[in-house]
Amino acid sequence: MDRPNIVVVITHDSGKQFGCYGAGVETPNIDRLGQQGVCFSNTFCTAPQSSPARAGIWTGRYPHRHGLIGLAHLGFQLRSDVPTVQHLLADAGYNTHLFGVQHEVPDSEEERMGYREHVRGRTNSIFHVMPHVRRFLSDRPAQPFFACIGVSEAHRPYPGRWASDDPRNVVVPDWLPNVEVVRNDLADLHGMIRGVDQAVGEIDHLLGEARLTSNTWLIYTTDHGIAFPRAKATLRDAGLEVALVGRGPGNYASGTVIDRLTSTMDLAPTLLELAGVNPPDDLDGNSLLPLMADPSAPWRDHLFAEQTFHAAYDPVRAVRTERWKYIRSFADRPMMFLPNVDDSPTKILLMGRGEHLVERPTELLYDLQADPAEKQNLADDPDRRDVLEDLRGRVERWMEETGDPLTPDGTVEPPPGARVTPAGATRPLEEDAPDDWRVHR
Repeated sequence: MDRPNIVVVITHDSGKQFGCYGAGVETPNIDRLGQQGVCFSNTFCTAPQSSPARAGIWTGRYPHRHGLIGLAHLGFQLRSDVPTVQHLLADAGYNTHLFGVQHEVPDSEEERMGYREHVRGRTNSIFHVMPHVRRFLSDRPAQPFFACIGVSEAHRPYPGRWASDDPRNVVVPDWLPNVEVVRNDLADLHGMIRGVDQAVGEIDHLLGEARLTSNTWLIYTTDHGIAFPRAKATLRDAGLEVALVGRGPGNYASGTVIDRLTSTMDLAPTLLELAGVNPPDDLDGNSLLPLMADPSAPWRDHLFAEQTFHAAYDPVRAVRTERWKYIRSFADRPMMFLPNVDDSPTKILLMGRGEHLVERPTELLYDLQADPAEKQNLADDPDRRDVLEDLRGRVERWMEETGDPLTPDGTVEPPPGARVTPAGATRPLEEDAPDDWRVHR
């Protein structure tokens, strides 16, 4: 069989806000993609912010191993000796294309990613990226090709050009208050999510019209959880959970739902195996193909997650099993750390309730089976001492064995020239205010 084409659609800040994940928003195209192929129902990213998580997708490594421990546009960098999927595919004869946005390297260094062609729209919105995708797929592109379609949706501000959903029909997650402000905020997000779904549907249609479906993998995912307080830029499940659906030639593994503990860093070895390319030996991710063939196949029982820098410095590490979540903070921060929370009506509401004044414990332990919203910290529960010590030990060994630069006293220096929002700020500082940037630990 010819080597398959691979199309990956990746959006910002979308989490699992799709109909097939029970989010109460109509996403028939992404739902259908999962029904015709594979839907991973228990997938998490490696870090709850864009650049580190996206680099994890394309390198198959945790952030402190690929080097990008902060945001690329703020001066943090991917290690030069870490190969990307795009480079490895290009070296193997694939035509590699990027449409729209990437957030793994500065725009001036895009050759570092391995794309042979990058087509930009006037903006990175779906509206300006999709015309180029239409043209590409209609012109019978040379095969095999790898195409990443990156769009700015569903990054704030909301809702862009889409009409918001009816707030009365919004499903409010258990970790957010079910009040009008939050319902309206989620309704605006869902308007953008429907736009994402329409784009995925159009790409699927274009592949069919170009007679490429029979030899193309179409995959949808996002970088991390939604841009709400208690989600993005935290190691709660809401910050780490992501949608991952895909369909291969011949509707490979059609209708399979896989609920094993998977990660977006598993995509790198999976895509390379699909293309017949040997992956590097030292990846943290595992190919998903064995699970697609047999969802009961032997598999991991835990995942790690991390954050070091977002807009501000917030060094945290975590381990998640099917039942338990352990989070360790290495600096004094509140439960809602304002400089790392995108501005929003929900943020203003929770600030008014004083959530940014609540101290974050050094250790958090959650029983995800009994408390999926992660509201009850069991770190001080004597009946859970064995669990706490086991998970704490896993994190400490992982950090030591993988060369984590985060030292026991919780200090990681940013690279020279990196811009870091002060910890006492109330919002992420912007690039158009350079005099306000300073390193703050």
